[in-house]
Amino acid sequence: MTHTAMDTRERFLQHIRLELNQSALTAKAYGRDLEQLEDFLSGHGRRAVEWGSVEPADIRAWLVELSRQGDGPRTLRRKVQSARALYKWLMWQGEAVANPAADVELAKLPRQLPHTVRLSSLNELLDSPVDMTDADAVRNRLMVMMLYETGMRRAELIGLQDACVDTQKCELKVHGKRDKDRIIPFGHELQRWIEAYRRLRAEAYGHCQPFFVRREGKPLYPSLVYNVVRSALSSVGGGTKLSPHVLRHTFASAMLNDGADLDSVKELLGHESLAATQVYTHVTFRELKDSYKHAHPRALKKGG
Repeated sequence: MTHTAMDTRERFLQHIRLELNQSALTAKAYGRDLEQLEDFLSGHGRRAVEWGSVEPADIRAWLVELSRQGDGPRTLRRKVQSARALYKWLMWQGEAVANPAADVELAKLPRQLPHTVRLSSLNELLDSPVDMTDADAVRNRLMVMMLYETGMRRAELIGLQDACVDTQKCELKVHGKRDKDRIIPFGHELQRWIEAYRRLRAEAYGHCQPFFVRREGKPLYPSLVYNVVRSALSSVGGGTKLSPHVLRHTFASAMLNDGADLDSVKELLGHESLAATQVYTHVTFRELKDSYKHAHPRALKKGG
């Protein structure tokens, strides 16, 4: 039985929705990309399309046209991946012998350096006074301190259990991505804040399994953490993105700037590979260049 290109595309989208259990939005995105590819291959409706006869050069020509129309690298990458998924399915169905999109190199994305907070401003914030009788105020300050001083992720902060915070050893255990646990040390200042928060929390809610709680001792939720951090950093962030992850970036950059080795920072952050940690060396080098430009007498000269 022969199928038109449109029939094949619709069968593939049905496979995406029903067999792979992808969301309607994902299937819609695949469908839009593949309809666009089909339109290009047909000469905008002038000839029939046979998916099995498409070659890598055809996919590349499509990408060139999309680029001329203004599509950026991220969009072009997604469209190639949509074509690859279609051909992977066609080969599984026995309707294609090769995947022409597999030989097409994905567009390179521009490297985006992580946003960080200026340490002098952040330290000024963390040293500012807090009402130590207000459980929520102490909790909120401690959340910001802990994100910055341990480098943990927002989800790890929310999932942190009281039993996993050891003020005797000054260590805490977080449950990270890929179901991996790691131990993170912390300093004596954080130790004092943890003990102060625990006293206030016990007075208000009794014993709690989650370390950080909201009213009635219930666990935190993501938007609450985001809003607390955003509010705290609003006075120091400037043009920086004011999110919990910015504090993780700032932790990593500060550690490397102060002489920590990459492997140690990788373990503290819970990264799977060293490559994920190496992006912070670009941040620290940028800061080094800024320091040079603002401090070296020859750099300060006009045209220097």
